[in-house]
Amino acid sequence: MEWSALVVGYLLGSISFSFIVVKKVAGIDIRDHGSGNAGATNTLRVVGKRTALIVFALDVLKAMAAVGVGLWLSHDWTIAFASGFAAIIGHNWPIFFQFRGGKGVAATIGVTALVTFVPALITGVIAILSIVFTRYVSLGSLIFTVLLPFAVWLYGEPTSFIWISAGIAVLTVLRHWTNIGRLLKGTESRLGQSSKS
Repeated sequence: MEWSALVVGYLLGSISFSFIVVKKVAGIDIRDHGSGNAGATNTLRVVGKRTALIVFALDVLKAMAAVGVGLWLSHDWTIAFASGFAAIIGHNWPIFFQFRGGKGVAATIGVTALVTFVPALITGVIAILSIVFTRYVSLGSLIFTVLLPFAVWLYGEPTSFIWISAGIAVLTVLRHWTNIGRLLKGTESRLGQSSKS
């Protein structure tokens, strides 16, 4: 039952709404434009706000669905969280789209909003403030996920939640590795500018 929850979570995450919606709206493969990333931020830069909002909402909802399916199959919140984590992996490396996906931030928001709402809200507010003041979306994404395990721990959530949150943080850092390099060099694109990655 646990494995089936993880498989379903991964498959749900593998539905690349950025690719699907942008293809429908603009007739292009989002992965061939902008940063080449199949996510809401690149959709915003390449196509515009309305399409990006649709993609963001759908990515959040598919991750929530993965958590819901995991809970329904297992009646265990740890398995539900793990199913959500599998959806994030699916979003990043979608089996239906040649394993070329996004960076999983919207999916992470969907998962953590259901499983660890208060810690996610706290770290999310900090992340949003960092984006507002710096206009670095990548920095906000990193702050959100890296602070999350500590917030989960301080809030007294189960140890399994801390470990899964830490896994999400590691995954996010790996997916943003080139962004981190550019942030350190001061060459990272700000919100409103064309993206390099």
